[in-house]
Amino acid sequence: METLSIGQLARQAGVRVETIRFYEREGLLEKPPRRASGYRQYSEEVVKRIHFIKRAQQLGFSLKEIMELLTLRVDAQTSCKEVKRHTEAKIAEVERKLVALQRMRTALLQVAALCIGDGPTSRCPMLDALDQQEHFEQITEPHKRRNGL
Repeated sequence: METLSIGQLARQAGVRVETIRFYEREGLLEKPPRRASGYRQYSEEVVKRIHFIKRAQQLGFSLKEIMELLTLRVDAQTSCKEVKRHTEAKIAEVERKLVALQRMRTALLQVAALCIGDGPTSRCPMLDALDQQEHFEQITEPHKRRNGL
């Protein structure tokens, strides 16, 4: 089995050397054996593990959650049901974030509608709305009530 230097691993995995060292410190990658010269030597399997980590990050999993998934992967007692539970929890989190983002979008649209874009900033209705808690709540509360928030 051919071993890779940290630079070779970084190139094959499409990450920076610092990312590999960070993953090692965080426990996502095992500390590799070293050559007599002190250089790290990685197996080709580490490339696959880094790709797994990066794909999981793209799906919104945190490094802690990715560590849990990696642990589940090697635990012979774990079933797919446990992995599905983690995935469903992530879906629920994404749904909550989507609701919050929609609420922010609606509030921003309402604040933006207050202004025609002319005049000095000292009389900007958008800045005034952000400055006044009561006015801001009037803008955002109807949306919150409509969506059961």
